[in-house]
Amino acid sequence: MRLVIARCSVDYAGRLTAHLPSALRLLIVKADGSVLVHSDGGSYKPLNWMSPPCRLTEKPGKWTVTNKAGETLTITIAETLSDTSVDLGIDPGLVKDGVESHLQELLAEQLHLLGDGWRLIRREYPTPIGPVDIMCRDADGTHIAVELKRRGDIDGVEQLTRYLDLLNRDPLLAPVHGIFAAQEIKPQARVLAIDRGIRCVVLDYDAMRGIEREGTLF
Repeated sequence: MRLVIARCSVDYAGRLTAHLPSALRLLIVKADGSVLVHSDGGSYKPLNWMSPPCRLTEKPGKWTVTNKAGETLTITIAETLSDTSVDLGIDPGLVKDGVESHLQELLAEQLHLLGDGWRLIRREYPTPIGPVDIMCRDADGTHIAVELKRRGDIDGVEQLTRYLDLLNRDPLLAPVHGIFAAQEIKPQARVLAIDRGIRCVVLDYDAMRGIEREGTLF
């Protein structure tokens, strides 16, 4: 991972345009190719970013990041205060809490909730940027990557998007479609998922465990 603290302005050009005026910011270049622009306050999320796969071209005082859709993130650097690189090694991945890991186990056994005739390939399907919760095939043999969350938010959709970008580069798997599954999916996350062609599925944890809710007759 490369960490650069620099006084810079940032311009994004793609489906829309955005401009960040010159200020002191943290630039992060990750091993997966993503580039993120952070400030020191306001939010834990980057002010702007480019997800992989993308290409970083450096010239004196200027970075140009281009993704496969031709969108560009141009970072104009007026002053560099720090530029360091650290090899973080292979991350062991997120340790899921009990409910989330149990959801994964239950859904792997109940793939009919996603569609008839679906078959499990593997839980925790490995990729260079972390494991996909469930990899399966639908009735037509198409590969489906499933990302599971207790509460589905935008970060989860972004995570699944990165997996899909990577998996679809493998000709033995492509095309790989995505399903974002959770007990609850936030409206913003649902809108983003649908925009990216990702199907959303709300899971009933109690029903999957065979627990009947109180006050119901059936």
